[in-house]
Amino acid sequence: MIRAISLPASFGRALAAGFAALALLSLSGCGYNNFQTLDEQVKAAWSEVLNQYQRRSDLIPNIVATVKGEASFEQDTLTKVIEARSKATSIQATPELVNNPEAFDKFQKAQGELTGALSRLMVVAEQYPQLKANQAFQDLRVTLEGTENRITVARNRYIKTVADYNVLTRSFPSNLTAMIFGYKTKPNFTVQNEAQISVPPSVSFDKPASAAK
Repeated sequence: MIRAISLPASFGRALAAGFAALALLSLSGCGYNNFQTLDEQVKAAWSEVLNQYQRRSDLIPNIVATVKGEASFEQDTLTKVIEARSKATSIQATPELVNNPEAFDKFQKAQGELTGALSRLMVVAEQYPQLKANQAFQDLRVTLEGTENRITVARNRYIKTVADYNVLTRSFPSNLTAMIFGYKTKPNFTVQNEAQISVPPSVSFDKPASAAK
């Protein structure tokens, strides 16, 4: 008759602790901790992008109000800025948006349209001596330019962070960890609309008939 071997309780606890330690080492070796670190960095970078876009959005009402003071200003250009801002701010930019490629693309396009509309507004404003001489408008222009630079810096940081996260998601053996825990690549900013945005709008520098007196 075979007798059951009774092991001390301390041995069982030690064995459980050993398995737990092995599991932690396996997760660490497969990039689990790196996923957590990079995910937090992506969230922080995304928050900064949103902060700078919000900063720009908050400037627009003052810019519009100042431009409206020039009675002859091209209303179509002004209307497009107002509509583009409305469209951009209507999208709820939640943290989950960075995990939804379709929603992220929609957000990116809306912000790109606003960038283009503001660019055209500033080019057209150069036709109006009163605006060029308006100190309040010039101060807003400088602030807007600074904000656009901040947006560029924030976007570049986000692009780099997401690229690091996506490389980890695709690389072996961390891709196995990604598969097990359901980690997927995150959408990133693209240059799909950037080329079009960067092209200066075609603007006639002849003074509008309504302004010629």
